[in-house]
Amino acid sequence: MIDSLFPPCVDPTPLPMSQSLWPITIIVALYLLFVLWLGRQFMANREPFQLRGVIKIYNIVQIIFNVALFIGGVRIVNVNSFYRLNCMLVVPMDHPYKSADRLLAYAYMVNKVLDLMDTVFMVLRKSYKQISLLHLIHHVYMAAAAFLIPRIYGYGGHIMVTGFLNVFIHAIMYSYYYLSAVNPQIKQSSWWKKYITIMQMMQFVIILAHNAWTYMQPDCAVPRSQIWMVFFMASLMVVMFTNFYIHTYILPKRQVKNKSKQN
Repeated sequence: MIDSLFPPCVDPTPLPMSQSLWPITIIVALYLLFVLWLGRQFMANREPFQLRGVIKIYNIVQIIFNVALFIGGVRIVNVNSFYRLNCMLVVPMDHPYKSADRLLAYAYMVNKVLDLMDTVFMVLRKSYKQISLLHLIHHVYMAAAAFLIPRIYGYGGHIMVTGFLNVFIHAIMYSYYYLSAVNPQIKQSSWWKKYITIMQMMQFVIILAHNAWTYMQPDCAVPRSQIWMVFFMASLMVVMFTNFYIHTYILPKRQVKNKSKQN
């Protein structure tokens, strides 16, 4: 039934989980069920799992995965140069680099599913405060959009800028996670967290700017529906990340200053 709500996949290449929306729908549903209810029920009478070794390995895998995707994106956009940045159309099925383009986009889809493990580890470690509304919306949207957008519009094209920036930020983010797991002093410092948050905000600002740039090209055939879809979600992420930044890094400092003045 869910597949009937959207047009058939425009790229008929039979990659795992790509020809139907049921797999990603089930994955996201199970993810939300676990992190919001089942996982918490399971951990209710248990001590938090440490998972230090598992998380270190996971972070290393994510660093390698995201760096590989970033290098692949650089090669496709800058070296092969078959994209025009102000109008990034999906390349034709018979294009000589279409297989590489498709493989990179599909690997990104898999990576967004892997990202969901972040929250699973938070539940198993009872780090419930980290599971904010922003965290959940961001993870669910990125996973769902990574499958839905290629189905409607094809692999690659306009959405590549979002993926390109996302894997760059994530390579830095998971490097921080790994270093903080190895060196607790890094974890105690708010400097890294603050500037990673700023980078995440800037990521979506750049996406909005690129979206506007593409929209203003009179001869560009990038679907307007795709531009508006990206615009809406990037705007939502800017608002939510900004709200998080203000409440985490600005307001607490003001409260401390006000208390010191009162004393």
